[in-house]
Amino acid sequence: MIYNCYDAEDRTIMRTADRMAAAARTAPKASGTDHLYCAIIDGEEKAKLAEAMRQYGAKWGYDFISRDGDNLDFARCVVIFGMIGQPLGLRDCGYCGHESCGACMKDGSRCAHNIIDLGIAVGSAVSVAADDRIDNRVLYSAGRVAMEIGLLPKEVSDAVGIPLSVTSKNAFFDRGSSDNEAMLKREMERRGKKNA
Repeated sequence: MIYNCYDAEDRTIMRTADRMAAAARTAPKASGTDHLYCAIIDGEEKAKLAEAMRQYGAKWGYDFISRDGDNLDFARCVVIFGMIGQPLGLRDCGYCGHESCGACMKDGSRCAHNIIDLGIAVGSAVSVAADDRIDNRVLYSAGRVAMEIGLLPKEVSDAVGIPLSVTSKNAFFDRGSSDNEAMLKREMERRGKKNA
């Protein structure tokens, strides 16, 4: 049996996505309380997210969100990490700017520890992708739009998306360069997967 390199790369990306989810889950959390949400999307859901990012970028007047949506076309999958917003109930913390967790909840504010935990989990996850030599980039835009279009549970208050790709040139850097875009399109055509 002969396996071509593109099949091997696709399998590796999906294994890496699984390992990223595990690394984020085991990352340290404030008070040992886990409010992390993780999803791995590809196929139709990834295409739906990419198109929604282009639409929301235009609607909100943020070109970078539309550009990030275009970048998802070069990704095999997107790993989404979110935090189910829930204050930890700590006494005298005040990181959120309120006197207590009760006041934070009453005001509808976000617990600073939840956001810190999300950042630590994402850092742990992208270190796995780096170890596996999988191109990636943390995109606020992908998480934000995924929440807008209902790809995530409504309890998720903050999210980021991390697209994963294996190409000869990282699709998520030097974005907007016509040379880079042309090279990536040629590579995707060679793979026969324009919207993998």
